[in-house]
Amino acid sequence: MDDLINLAELTQGSPPVLVIIEQHVLARTCILNILKRELTGFEIVEMATTSGLNSLSGRDIRLIALNIGDKQITDPSIEESLALLAESCPKASVAVLSNRNDDATASAAMQRGVRGFFPTSIPVEVAVAGLRLVLAGGVYRPLPIVGQNGASSLKAISECPDAPELFGANEGNGATRIVPEKAMVDLTPREQHVLEALQLGLPNKLIAVRLNLSENTVKMHIQRIMRKCSAHNRTEAVIRWSRRANGHAQPSRVRSS
Repeated sequence: MDDLINLAELTQGSPPVLVIIEQHVLARTCILNILKRELTGFEIVEMATTSGLNSLSGRDIRLIALNIGDKQITDPSIEESLALLAESCPKASVAVLSNRNDDATASAAMQRGVRGFFPTSIPVEVAVAGLRLVLAGGVYRPLPIVGQNGASSLKAISECPDAPELFGANEGNGATRIVPEKAMVDLTPREQHVLEALQLGLPNKLIAVRLNLSENTVKMHIQRIMRKCSAHNRTEAVIRWSRRANGHAQPSRVRSS
């Protein structure tokens, strides 16, 4: 009984936990250092296998990132790992890191309750933005944007109250019903540059440095982008414009400033 009391005292007031499960030490250490820098306020714990979760009993685990490498989601070992995560940490969101970048693998992951699918080919800035989205209750999977310098965007978000018009209810098979978009006004070249930076998940300060603008000017451009896309926030604006770029809306030329 004393041991249980001491454990409760130790865990009370502890920061929420993010878990990285990656068998390779170098990759695990790199991910750990990036997340410690980008996701402050969380305790980042790294381990080689799911068996290490036993040491975190009683902790507030918010997210578990599992690297499956080249394996398919349907691989028995991956199926077993995902089932174990769901059973041992039912309140934690699960994100999968994969060397595969195909829609079938991403869809299979979503159908098994995975909240984030992260191919190892995406930029680190996009991955961090996607993890923030998952932590906020959304669902992340990348979608290449043709003509946008290979940047990635967000394809599906559910349970995100800031984007009610863009996404409907979950259809029960891992897919999210998309609500038709309103007509969008063309962006100026500068607004396109700001949008490209938003697609990388960059904060206003870094966008300002990247484009040699003041932060106030960046904020002004973002507000205009949101208004032209009929979006409630920057993430929704990126999604709406990405869908248009991929043929979900009639394309048109960018007007001059």
